[in-house]
Amino acid sequence: MTRILLLGGTTEANLVAQAIARAGLAGVYSYAGRTEAPMGQPIHMRVGGFGGVEGLRSYLKAEGISHVIDATHPFAAQMSSNAVAACAAEGVPLVALERAPWVAGEGDKWTQVPDIPAAVTALAGPPQRVFLAIGRQHIDAFAAQPQHMYLLRLVDEPTAPLPFPADVVVARGPFDVAGDTALMQDHRIDVVVAKNAGGKGAVAKIAAARALGLRVVMIDRPMIPARPVVRTVAEVMAWLNG
Repeated sequence: MTRILLLGGTTEANLVAQAIARAGLAGVYSYAGRTEAPMGQPIHMRVGGFGGVEGLRSYLKAEGISHVIDATHPFAAQMSSNAVAACAAEGVPLVALERAPWVAGEGDKWTQVPDIPAAVTALAGPPQRVFLAIGRQHIDAFAAQPQHMYLLRLVDEPTAPLPFPADVVVARGPFDVAGDTALMQDHRIDVVVAKNAGGKGAVAKIAAARALGLRVVMIDRPMIPARPVVRTVAEVMAWLNG
């Protein structure tokens, strides 16, 4: 019997959940739990971690999972690595629905950095107005560059004090270029810090920065162990039916 574990939290995962439901397959959509009010799904939902590789192995066995689809954010490296290890140990087939990364093009002013600490270092220098478009999880590191005025865009209202003064916009994507251009103009942004998430849902800020001639500090994706990768929901469903 097919029973699917969908590791989600992305727009692409939502589309996979809809396709699973339409196909009449049994599935569980797993959220990491970083969003206070996750979007409802047409298949069963669970929220929270598994307890590392061993916890995920136990879950796969206890729930009779036959297939795992990793449609997490490209920067959810720990979850993705755990999935590779757990599925290999339990002999459960795994596929990753992974967005193609963004590539700098004509008009882009990118400073490419390997990780968050390098992005912090890249902001050394005189005060600027910085759109820190990386979510809530890693913003504490940027307290090391307190000279800047920061703009944050978060899915949820902050529930704890921020590590530095900042303007906060609470909004859930996807966003469009016109809106992101207006946001950056309104806040007189000089530089954008972004993760190379890829895909269409978050690319508006990159296009807006290009149009405005702004510098972008682009954080490279973390390394994830080798695994089968597809780019579309149709490929995921073909894999399930293969």
